[in-house]
Parts: sequence; C-alpha cells; structure tokens
Amino acid sequence: MSKVLAFDFGASTGRAIKAEYDGKSLKYSEVHRFENIPTTENGHLCWDFPYLLGEVKKAIDMCNDVDALAFDTWGVDYGLLDENDELIGLPVNYRDIRTNGMPDRIFEKISPYDLYKATGNQIMPINTLFQLTAEDRNNAKALLFMPDLFVWALCGNKSAEKTIVSTSQMYSFENGKWNYDIARLSEMDTDILQPLVDSSTAVGEYKGIKVIKVAGHDTQCAVAAMPAESGKCSAFLSCGTWSLIGCECDSAVLTEKSMSDELSNELGANGKVNYLKNISGLWLIQEIRRNFKAAGKDYSFNDMEQLARAEKPFSCFIDPDAPEFATAGGVPEKIQNYCQKTNQPLPESDGALVRCIYESLAMKYKFAINQLSENTGRKFDVLHLLGGGTKDGFLCQMTADSLGFPVIAGPAEATAIGNILLQLIALGDIKDVEEGRAVIRAQERVKLYQPENADAWENAYNKFCAAVCSK
Repeated sequence: MSKVLAFDFGASTGRAIKAEYDGKSLKYSEVHRFENIPTTENGHLCWDFPYLLGEVKKAIDMCNDVDALAFDTWGVDYGLLDENDELIGLPVNYRDIRTNGMPDRIFEKISPYDLYKATGNQIMPINTLFQLTAEDRNNAKALLFMPDLFVWALCGNKSAEKTIVSTSQMYSFENGKWNYDIARLSEMDTDILQPLVDSSTAVGEYKGIKVIKVAGHDTQCAVAAMPAESGKCSAFLSCGTWSLIGCECDSAVLTEKSMSDELSNELGANGKVNYLKNISGLWLIQEIRRNFKAAGKDYSFNDMEQLARAEKPFSCFIDPDAPEFATAGGVPEKIQNYCQKTNQPLPESDGALVRCIYESLAMKYKFAINQLSENTGRKFDVLHLLGGGTKDGFLCQMTADSLGFPVIAGPAEATAIGNILLQLIALGDIKDVEEGRAVIRAQERVKLYQPENADAWENAYNKFCAAVCSK
C-alpha cells in the first residue's frame, strides 16, 4: 500500500489530495483546501508564497503517514533566489500587467516566427521569457518555476521539471534542453536556469517523506490521467478557468501556419508533445457571476444555467479570447459592446448573456479542433473533457453538439489524479502513464455526451465564424 499527497494549485484555491494505491485500485480524497488569492507587492500582482507554504506544511502535518508528495501549478510563473538562497520578493502572477509591450522588445531582436520555431510555444505576453524581460531583479542567482519553488522550500533541491519548463518560451523541442540563445534575449543571466529533470523524479525528502517532481504543469498532470483507449483518434480538453484543447503528438509542430493559428507545443509527462491551444475557459462564467452578484443578483451556477437554457439559441457570439475579456469586471457590458461592434443583436437579459458565453466557448472549441486537424492531418473521433468543466453538463453537451462527435467527460479530478499517478510511477508501483491510464479506465466514472442537432449547430458555427473568426 503506497500513500501519496498531491498538491494542486488552481486559480483561486490550493488543495491537498491524499491517495492510497494497493496495486489494483486507487482511493483518494481531499484533506485540505486553502485560498490561493494573489496579493500585491511593490505594485505588482503576486503569489502569496509564505502563506501558501504555510498551508502546504499544515497539510503535510495532517498526513504524516504518506510516502511521497508532489506539486503542480499553472505554467510560466516563477520565483527568483539570491546568492544566499533567499527568495527575492514574492513571485509575480502572470496576470500582472508588467509584461505589456514586452513581446515587442523581444521582436526587435528576433522575428516572431523564428522565436516560435525555436521554442514551439504560442506567443503570449504571459510567457516566462517576456516576464523575465520585464524583470528588474539583477541580483537573481536562480530561477525556479512555482512547483519547483515549493520543492526547494521543503528539501532544498534546485532543478527545473521539464513539462513546466516547456511552457516558458525558452525550451528547445529539437534537443530537449534549455534554449539559452532565446533565454539571453531577456537580458537576464542564463546562469539562473536550473538543471532539467524528467517528470516522476524523486529529488529529496521532507520529514522522511519523499519529495517528487511530477509534471509541474497542471495541464500535463490532467492529460496524464486522460482515460484514452488505443485505436481512437483522441483529443483532450482540460477545462477550468482556462481551456486547453489539444492532442498528443510524437514531435513538435513548428510551422508558420501553426504559429499563425496560435497553437502551442508543450511537453507531456510521458515524453509526448501535447499540441494545444489556450482558450479562455470558465473564467467568463465565473467572472459574470461575480458581476451579477455585485449588482445584487446572487445567482448560483445552476441558476445561471437555467436562465441560459430558457433563451433563444445562437442569437450572438463573442470571441472568448478577445483582449477585453482577459481582465476582470464589466463582463455584461463588454459582451454587449463586442456584439455591437460586430453587428450582432445585443443580448439584453442575464440568461442571454450567459448563453452567449456558453455557445461561444463551444464554438471556439470547434474552431480549435479544426485548426488541430489541419495542422496534424488527423480526423478526431472523440474528445476527453477533463477537470472541473466535467461538472458543467450544459457545456459538455454543447461541446459535443458543436464538434459533431462524442465527448467523454471525466475524471473531474484529472489534475490531482495525474499528479498521484506520476508519483506512483516514481515509487515503482505503476510502470508508466499508459498503465496509469488503464487504472483510471477501470475505476473512474465518466459520462458520455453524444452530439445532437448537427445541422443547427453547423449552421450556427458558420454564423460564429462570420461574426468572430474574421475579426
């Protein structure tokens, strides 16, 4: 019986999940949950690292009988250490505005396509390369991505787990190493970059517990837990605050079309390349709920779904990734303004606003799947929807309807389960990711959504493209 503790950091909460594996079945449960709310330091939006580390240690003390522990977070963010191995200020959150204009500074030295060809990442201002370009901390001696920073705080190990490095715009898919030439464009000293380690590597101990580097990037943990079957042409959608939709490939796709389609290559825990698109996810549903509440309308998520179901379908659409939707506040007004400038009917009711978001997300998923098909030559026949979005049956059904092929929703706890499986691989209890997926298929409950109303959705997609895709 192996017992492990998985720490998973999301957009607003952190969680500790304890799991037991007896060689056949996996049992797991949440043992501690805590807030992960950004704080501010020197005018920047930051991770509240001392508080979070305290919560991590509290969870470990609650579960002192575990054999191992590991961390996953979102990508790109990091902390810097000085020559005395002290944290230099709080790690800055990717939603901070400091990266505004940073890509243009890099493009004075390299063309966008040459940057893409060298690193494989969708070019976004939040990427680590651009964050480093905005840094003014010249006394930094070590860079540690957030999962690696938690590991260092517990056991002193300084290394860089490959899956999260692959989100940085500084990793070479050609040779599987840091791309130091690209990193130097930020004008930071590349000596701060730490040695690379593979996922499922034990790197130290804390209070007698093995500290393991799993896939530090939460998306790759989720994909590791995808219950895909051989013989199927599967795509995945890791759906939460962000939606990451993609497929597994044997090698990176580095063409100019891939760059213009804003597709990204990231390394999976199994060594595959996860070729994907970043799309704004349930952030818009979460944010419009906050906006409604501020206006005195305290809807539950179910209330919002029922209001949306009562509205006429396909009245108007937005691009969920339009820049105006990336910041907090004023979502109803932003949707109406977007519809006005794209010559669409304005959604007047709360239900119409919510339905507009849901349908637009489902349409954007189809748009992304079509791009993935064009760039890989694949014809997908199933989508595995993973993570918190599996609990939103309204979105799951709309996604199947939009794509025109089945959606398998689950497991809801894919990220935490992937973290757990990768620890069990490091402990020798599970051979590899494929064997772990077999465990998931055997025990996890999933729900199948079959597409409906194909003609109506195809006509609506054409309407979506006319209003949104050309903008």
